[in-house]
Amino acid sequence: MTTGSDEGALGLVLERAVVASPRLGPVRVVCVDGPAGSGKTTAGDALVERASARGVRALVVHLDDLYAGWSGLEGTLWPRLAAQVLEPLRRGRPGRFQRYDWTAGRFADWVDVPVPELLVVEGCGSAQRACDPVAVLRVWVEADRALRLERGLARDGEDARAHWLRWMADEAAHFARERTRERADVRLDAFGRMTP
Repeated sequence: MTTGSDEGALGLVLERAVVASPRLGPVRVVCVDGPAGSGKTTAGDALVERASARGVRALVVHLDDLYAGWSGLEGTLWPRLAAQVLEPLRRGRPGRFQRYDWTAGRFADWVDVPVPELLVVEGCGSAQRACDPVAVLRVWVEADRALRLERGLARDGEDARAHWLRWMADEAAHFARERTRERADVRLDAFGRMTP
């Protein structure tokens, strides 16, 4: 595997993704999963930025925009992502999803998803087993619990502590059931470095 002009772990992820055969119609899907606060958003955004710099049409869908609030990890998340984004893209057509407004506590505006060459699906639950038929890579990002909680409360405020603790329990059960870390093709730490 070559690193091209990119350096580091994300460069290697991008190289692997762009040489893979698309598995969702014309689209290569990379799922960036891991516990909340681990660094998935940073990794997903950086991956799209690197791809775009190389002339690859890339975009990211953040699952934070698709969860039905703090209890949204399970239930309708994957069916909604599949129906609104993945299925249209599989047919070579743009997708469109309704974004969840965390302040209002409901789904709000619609977000268009043009057909990319590389789609990064980022968020807790993105690399569940349902993604296996379409993903060219499953990336796991991890960080220790204290750092994740600190990051989350810095973003959402101390009033969100109970929500964060419940979410952390829900995601731990989800990851254990899905064996997400074990099934990952690439593992990164909280700072974007490869881990075993």
